Amino acid sequence: MVKHFDHCTIVVRDVDRAKIFFGLLGFKEAMSVVIAGEPFASYMGVPGIEADHVTLPDPHIRDLYKVGMNHICFAVENIEAEVAKLRANGFKTRNEIMDFHSRKLVFIDGPEGVTIELSQWH
Repeated sequence: MVKHFDHCTIVVRDVDRAKIFFGLLGFKEAMSVVIAGEPFASYMGVPGIEADHVTLPDPHIRDLYKVGMNHICFAVENIEAEVAKLRANGFKTRNEIMDFHSRKLVFIDGPEGVTIELSQWH
């Protein structure tokens, strides 16, 4: 039986920019490690791995019609404030905030083009 969602891996080239993005959303860095060599190379299927954060790159990550990983959605208390904070730090929205099924929604261009959705229930 599944207990709960555990994690999602996002591959980025600019770790510092990604930390800024997720920091603006309120995430705190709990741990930072470099994974390298075995057993990670075999487990991840990436020979010679040495990275802060590893997953397989996806050249179609912005294409929301593709099969597989589509986007990550975070519930927020004040969507307008979150969008203003992200925009003030150079991150762009993919759409204006919209109202849909008792929620305000917006898509953000996150690090490396990963689509992040913010949702405020009302």
